[in-house]
Amino acid sequence: MKNVVLGMSGGVDSAVSAYLLQRQGYNVIALFMHNWEESEDGCCTAEQDFDDVKRVSDRLGIAYYSVNFAKQYRERVFDYFLEEYRKGRTPNPDVLCNREIKFGPFLDYAKALGADYIATGHYCGVEHVDGVHYLLKAKDASKDQTYFLNQLSQSQLKDVLFPLADVTKAEVRQIADELGLVNARKKDSTGICFIGERNFRNFLRNYIPCQSGDIVDIRGNRVGEHIGLMFYTLGQRRGLGLGGDGECDGRWFVVDKDMANNRLIVSHGDESVLMSRGLLASGVNFIPSAPSDKFRCTAKFRYRQSEQEVEVTVLDGGKIKVDFAQPQRAVTPGQFVVLYDDRRCLGGATIDEVYK
Repeated sequence: MKNVVLGMSGGVDSAVSAYLLQRQGYNVIALFMHNWEESEDGCCTAEQDFDDVKRVSDRLGIAYYSVNFAKQYRERVFDYFLEEYRKGRTPNPDVLCNREIKFGPFLDYAKALGADYIATGHYCGVEHVDGVHYLLKAKDASKDQTYFLNQLSQSQLKDVLFPLADVTKAEVRQIADELGLVNARKKDSTGICFIGERNFRNFLRNYIPCQSGDIVDIRGNRVGEHIGLMFYTLGQRRGLGLGGDGECDGRWFVVDKDMANNRLIVSHGDESVLMSRGLLASGVNFIPSAPSDKFRCTAKFRYRQSEQEVEVTVLDGGKIKVDFAQPQRAVTPGQFVVLYDDRRCLGGATIDEVYK
């Protein structure tokens, strides 16, 4: 019987994944990761989550362990998160968490436990063809999580199982109900674990000094005061403290950040200034390799977005140039551009610049 070490979070997705793997004949071992020290700042729900892992594991009759990766998380993910905000960018630490933790120290630890495979509750799939490993979109398009796995390497995909590849979220809930799992109706986690339900601005203030400054319109006229550039992102409409916030027409929105002069640049009404026709990105990871030096595919520039037609040009130094078939709104440096070819995720890169 093959051993599978499953990353179990305390949520319903990984719980049902354990059951599905059992049904496929694997010996399942649950491994819960502590990635954030609650003593640092407060209110991650790790204790309750681990209690749910214990109760689910007992219900299914599988062994469970806990491991602390807080040091690695802080060094590999959280420091990056802070540095990106200091630069005025909007990072996506969940992508780094997958590459640097769940498919890094977790994978190593699982192998030390005797794992033949690792598994997670991600909604995605994997395909192995002649020794090449492809990342596939999930059956449940509304839950597909390939966006967050775009940085995985061939070695990281080699021995991984994704039990929810062909299962919908509704089916997961139904299975959990039928099994009587304690977390069958547990609310899905959202956002970043180390922030949780806390106020984002208050959390960030604990780590990065904030400096107020002018809000100016695109002609340079002062229209207000911001509380720190790190708290704003391109396209943001709410929370600017300007007249027209929240109105249906004529709303102010963030156009850019002038880091050198600590100014937040906004516009009013016409959103054409937010549109761009392409981007430059770095740190590209192809799964498994670029189709060619120049190719057409589809792409996402943020998680909750439909795929857009693009043309990709591979540049030197791990960079790519992406030209859009249609102008795109509020493409944001620090986020990831993730590439697709039908069901396959081709990889992705960190957005550095957009051009109008």
